[in-house]
Amino acid sequence: MEKNDSLWMKIFKYASLIIALFIVLFPIYSVVVGAFKTQVEYYNSGLRLPENFLNFDNFKKVYKIGKLALGFKNILIILAVSLAGNIVMGTMVAYALGRFDFKLKKPIMGLYLAVQIIPLVTTQVATFSVIKALGVYNTMFAPMLLYMGADVLQIVIYLQFVNSIPKDLDESAMIEGASLFKIYRSVIFPLLAPATATLVILKTISIYNDFYVPYLYMPSRKLQVVSTAIYNFVGPNAAQLNVISAGILIIFIPTVILFLLLQRYIFAGVTSGAVK
Repeated sequence: MEKNDSLWMKIFKYASLIIALFIVLFPIYSVVVGAFKTQVEYYNSGLRLPENFLNFDNFKKVYKIGKLALGFKNILIILAVSLAGNIVMGTMVAYALGRFDFKLKKPIMGLYLAVQIIPLVTTQVATFSVIKALGVYNTMFAPMLLYMGADVLQIVIYLQFVNSIPKDLDESAMIEGASLFKIYRSVIFPLLAPATATLVILKTISIYNDFYVPYLYMPSRKLQVVSTAIYNFVGPNAAQLNVISAGILIIFIPTVILFLLLQRYIFAGVTSGAVK
């Protein structure tokens, strides 16, 4: 009986893995296959392999007509400013919450947690009104400001590292005459480098793949990013899915490369604070 139970358990495990693998790889397969097909072939051949894997017309079309070069330029500018703001705000918030005791410490942390529970869509009317009032609508400053806010994820990651730094370092620096800002800049901030690397990777992938914020707050075609560039091929009656597949594949490649090269920093940064 035990052998039969063990056999059925193995069958169940492998069947579950196969199903999960199919669910994960099927969308990628459909995008890769569709990227090399003509529009007629795409709708007639279904999910079969393309007749010619050397057909790069879709890639040329999405790059020239979709202006992906402009999209990459805009998203890089937004990423640079947003990440700089995230790092500065995240480290400062974590430094204040991790090193000082004050009356509003717990309520502030509670507010950060409460914000994550509220659906993003329900606050868009108020957020849109604020962006319009600031005069940054349809400019790059709109997504920069929205991305720059310190969220719970980066605060938790930074707090784990701040709490693991001995307070003796702060006291030694204060004895030497260092101010609180000097301690943050010269002692705390350099020691947060592993957490910063983790934050940069996670935020880069999140901002790079975001469609909603750029589409809503930067409708101008001159301000399009990579995620909104492929929307140029969606018409009122039909979408050029083969061209969109090529665009998705081009946009997808930098994310995969970034993750494969830096994945060890993601896992190390997320888990090291918990281990400590």
